[in-house]
Amino acid sequence: MNNAIRHAWVVSVGLFLVLFAALSVIQVALTEELNSHPDNVRQLYQDRGAPRGAITVDGSAIAESVPSEGTNFEYQRVYRDAELYSGITGFYSIAAQSTGLENSMNEYLTGQADSQFFDRLTSLFTGETLEGAQVELTLDPELQRLAYDTIPDGTRGTIIVTDVQTGDIKVMVSKPSYDTNDLAVHSTSEFQENMEQLNEVEGLSAYRNQAVFNTIAPGSTFKLIDLAAMLDSGDYDADTVLDNPSEIDLPQSDRTLRNFFGGICEQQSEADLRFITAQSCNTPFAEAAMELGEDPIREAAEAFGWNQDFDFPLEVSPSQFPEVDSDAMLAYASIGQGSVTSTPMQMNMVAMAIANGGTMMTPNLIESVRGADLQIIEQPEPQVLHEPISEDVAEELTELMLGPVESGTAWRAESDRFDIAAKTGTAQIDGTDQVNSWITGFAPAEDPQYAVTVTYERIDYDTGSSLTGPNLRTMLEAVID
Repeated sequence: MNNAIRHAWVVSVGLFLVLFAALSVIQVALTEELNSHPDNVRQLYQDRGAPRGAITVDGSAIAESVPSEGTNFEYQRVYRDAELYSGITGFYSIAAQSTGLENSMNEYLTGQADSQFFDRLTSLFTGETLEGAQVELTLDPELQRLAYDTIPDGTRGTIIVTDVQTGDIKVMVSKPSYDTNDLAVHSTSEFQENMEQLNEVEGLSAYRNQAVFNTIAPGSTFKLIDLAAMLDSGDYDADTVLDNPSEIDLPQSDRTLRNFFGGICEQQSEADLRFITAQSCNTPFAEAAMELGEDPIREAAEAFGWNQDFDFPLEVSPSQFPEVDSDAMLAYASIGQGSVTSTPMQMNMVAMAIANGGTMMTPNLIESVRGADLQIIEQPEPQVLHEPISEDVAEELTELMLGPVESGTAWRAESDRFDIAAKTGTAQIDGTDQVNSWITGFAPAEDPQYAVTVTYERIDYDTGSSLTGPNLRTMLEAVID
């Protein structure tokens, strides 16, 4: 009798272990495979209609999931002040791959991150719906609104404001923008119809953020890279006098390069580096670049981040400084034309590094990630990304960047509250009468706190130059006040 009981007990325990192992395999090892199986429609509806965590700014949700009515999905993604944040949040839809933070922070927003394992385990045993984490951003909502309203409708503009000591992004906004709610719909046909309408807006893409994706010619803002290479060489300083011809013939080419026709540069055939930087004279920078050679200019550019991938967590398109095969190409590259490109974010990082004594901080959008119980899961700390220049070179660059605001091309950016250091840029677009108009800078110059970059793409010269400087001043005065 005892043997029979013993055998029954062994069989029972064995069956229990088999069932437990099978359950473990299904619930753990095969979960991802089963959930992603194309025939698992139930899982599709559950995933797409799950309550994702909120994305918040200053404690208020700019993206959140609310109960859905009249559909097969339990929850609907809703966006507040959508036009202000569309390039950052991106959209979450059943009809297409999610974009922006909805994509890059998806594991946290769905509760699938490694740090949320116990939340998933708890929901498994309790049967409660798993709630995603809340992602709090570093953005300032009032400044974000101000920047959005500052960019005129009908233009292709971007404004970025960052804390130079931490890398925290306070503002990142672009126009044209769109309402992300139009793409967060539960109808595939409605999604496609709305997407077709958005695609008709010139300069707009629902799949990319202009501030970090658009790589365009940076014009004379790239001269900050030239200056870094020149100052680092030891052969130049603010008092160095250079030839400043109105036009030069480019070697190994039938092309010429000239200063801005009728500009102040033409008043001096020789000038010191202060004047040349303030007035953004092309020919001395081109000749200096050809004298230094390609390698020092490239090394300076790559030290600041050109030709490199990174994300924060939005994916950033690499700004490009391709190889040049002639001095003529190097001359054009040195003034931010030719094959050289930059994102607005990249040029803001240049200003950040100069303002921060030569140390470039990693741009950061995430203030914190909190679980459903509001306990902090992640809280990024400031991180050094590069140290492209020495503190001495940063000080010399800051001094040179005061000139454009005090008496040069950035005079419209001058403030009566504090000194601003800045550099303008105008990149001509071949075959058109349009330009890319830039300014990047920081303030207060004597104790830098914030860096601002303003970019207008494909705009006429007069309009662009009348917007960039005042926009930069407006944002710096607002953020410092």
